[in-house]
Amino acid sequence: MKTFIYTIAFIFITINFTSCVTRVHTKPAYKTTKIVRVAPKGHKIVQIKGQKYYKWNNKHYKKTRKGFVVVRL
Repeated sequence: MKTFIYTIAFIFITINFTSCVTRVHTKPAYKTTKIVRVAPKGHKIVQIKGQKYYKWNNKHYKKTRKGFVVVRL
């Protein structure tokens, strides 16, 4: 009888602790290629779909804590 109870308990514990969650990997909304620490004097601030971007040299940049990151829209 003890073996039966231990077996049932083991099955119950393994069923409860195994996860049915699967990881979903998504691509970021924009691809980063380089970081610029300080924006140059000639930059322009533009709004695209409610987001603030900085534009210079015909490229769009997004401000981060480390600097400005090139984004592809």
